[in-house]
Amino acid sequence: MNPKEILFNAHQALDIEIGELTSLRNRLNESFVKSVLAINESKGKLIVVGIGKSAHVANKIVATLNSTGTPSQFLHAAEAIHGDLGVIQKQDIVLCISYSGNSAEIVNLLPFLKEYSTALIGMTGNPDSKLGKMSDIILNTHVEKEACPNKLAPTSSTTVQMALGDALAVCLMELKGFKDVDFAKFHPGGSLGKNLTAKVEQFVSNNKPEVGLETSIRDVIISVSGSKHGITVVVENGKIIGVITDGDIRRMLLNQDDISKVKASDIISKNPKTIDKNKLAKEAMQILKEYNIGQLVVTNDDQYFGIIDIHKLLDEGIN
Repeated sequence: MNPKEILFNAHQALDIEIGELTSLRNRLNESFVKSVLAINESKGKLIVVGIGKSAHVANKIVATLNSTGTPSQFLHAAEAIHGDLGVIQKQDIVLCISYSGNSAEIVNLLPFLKEYSTALIGMTGNPDSKLGKMSDIILNTHVEKEACPNKLAPTSSTTVQMALGDALAVCLMELKGFKDVDFAKFHPGGSLGKNLTAKVEQFVSNNKPEVGLETSIRDVIISVSGSKHGITVVVENGKIIGVITDGDIRRMLLNQDDISKVKASDIISKNPKTIDKNKLAKEAMQILKEYNIGQLVVTNDDQYFGIIDIHKLLDEGIN
């Protein structure tokens, strides 16, 4: 098979799946609305059941719902009748996913899913199946054909299931008024969560370089060199007067023949960019990028608190 044929097959597969997604969109009806409202108004959690490829889809739907404010739990159909049914409480709603709706494991489980929960939502490609007939609400995921060249492997059908799960999650987010700050609460460890919640204070260097206006150039150089950031802050009576960078020192050396009497006050850069330690780290990054600088002076109620470095923020995924 040559590259052109490979691309043709890929395009064909995607076109088939796009077509099935369009069909799904066009047939969304009151059943979808009822499903969203039932899940939103539930006093319990959503139990998502599946087996085979549908189990993988179910796991993804559960992960999406949990991260967007709808408590959910996956239940494997084969394990359910061997004790895992205990996870279902009477106030819970069950979403059972099975394209055929007639899988033996699903059919054997249906009476218990129906009895133990508040409502049974069936996501199936066959509304006339056992699952369809026993469900309180049916979400029709019928597809005309799979993208698989043999029309056998679940491809279009699982794509439709996945997309419908995403649609449920998005609608539930809107109903709950779920915002980016809420999303961040469930993602504190990743770069997304850090960008939404992390404060400047978390990334301030342990090193706090500082000199006074009358500090000799020798001690200024020692302070800048020891800071690891190429900068020191000039402080007088607790007030931030300015900063001195390694660039300031280099420029001074180029212009001065005798540096023995040079003091910090002679080479200070006044009015440095600052940020309060309680601001979001992403705000610090915005300032650093806007002014094309590598460090910011961090304050605490206008008092010098420390230094935050752009490389530290980048390493931590702040952007």
